Amino acid sequence: MTTVVPTSDEDPALSVFRFVSDLSWADAGPEVAEPQVSRLCLEAEEFIATGKWLELANLIVPSAEVIFSKVSEKEVESIFTIISNLVTKTENPEEAMEIVKVIVPEKPIQPQIEKPAVRLKIWINLYNLLETPDSQFYVYKKALELSVVGKVTEYIIPSFKKIDSFLKDWKIGIPEQRELFLTISNILKDNKSMAKDYFKFLTNYLATFNGEDAHVLEKAKEGAVRAIVEFVKALDIFQCDLLDIPAVGQLEKDAEYSLLYKLLKIFLTQKLDAYLEYYSANSALLKSYGLVHEECVAKMRLLSLVDLSSDGLAQIPYELIKDTLQINDDEVELWVVKAITAKLIVGKMDQLNQVVIVSHHSDRVFSQHQWRTLRTKLVTWRGNIGNVISTIQANRITEDGSQAAQGLVVR
Repeated sequence: MTTVVPTSDEDPALSVFRFVSDLSWADAGPEVAEPQVSRLCLEAEEFIATGKWLELANLIVPSAEVIFSKVSEKEVESIFTIISNLVTKTENPEEAMEIVKVIVPEKPIQPQIEKPAVRLKIWINLYNLLETPDSQFYVYKKALELSVVGKVTEYIIPSFKKIDSFLKDWKIGIPEQRELFLTISNILKDNKSMAKDYFKFLTNYLATFNGEDAHVLEKAKEGAVRAIVEFVKALDIFQCDLLDIPAVGQLEKDAEYSLLYKLLKIFLTQKLDAYLEYYSANSALLKSYGLVHEECVAKMRLLSLVDLSSDGLAQIPYELIKDTLQINDDEVELWVVKAITAKLIVGKMDQLNQVVIVSHHSDRVFSQHQWRTLRTKLVTWRGNIGNVISTIQANRITEDGSQAAQGLVVR
């Protein structure tokens, strides 16, 4: 195994360049290689001495491509760690960005790219060295592209948990956010274990069209269809705000997708009987979108139970649950337990009186009305806390006054 070991007085970048140049010219034979390598190293030395870091990057990076096929992955990472460190040498943000684009080229990534997983690690390492938002976003966007083309998305997926934090740092515009959310949702689309994350990023993508005109909204139709199908299909997603998103709302009167929009509305605002009526007339449509009737019925039963809880009934009779969910007497408690397990309702069963006592339920939609209700509750809660604090402080003042008075009496 060959190892890059810089001498004590030699710049690490020069040692790396000498190493990759030796590899690049190795097949030419020593008589040709040695003078060429010496000439190139002198040029690199001059760039280092004069602080021409962009020129040095342009000299090193093309030569470094050879190492991907000739040394171990660990050594490739070590070499590119030194090369990537060139971005920290310059104090000029524009030059740093140009160096970044030498290491991570702007041109489209080709499917036959060598060792994509190693390159992705190198680019992530480069990202962590960067200080300007535009260069960070550029590298991250290219890393997403590389993960897809190179089929190594498993290395980039963990970073999706930090996207909200990244967005605060990057401060990118709506078009860039739109592209980012769509790319991430496409990566997660076939990952069954991350269905919730897929739906979240797809919804975020659609929300970037808020305020756009009809012509622009047209571009979001495919995403809107995907979001509706995913919500209906997902057996662990029971709440969304798709009805409030214009990109989805445009489907209501769309010749091709109006029936799909109607299905979404049933799942968010109606009960099982409405779904069964819809299914009897549109079973082929559901099948065309890969929706399984039995799974839809199961989800609608849970949503219908939530709906009964939101009807203002503190106590829901077993009989009403049986009729609404269209189940047998001995299945009522089973479905109540399922709803509690899914955290759709909080309550208990009174078997003696054959009722379910509900203390809390989830909302099927979370629109502006729900936000206003939540805000009112928070304001009330804050006021109550304030009153408690004021009472405690008043009591403390009274106690302190009494103690002081007692002290005066003693003296």
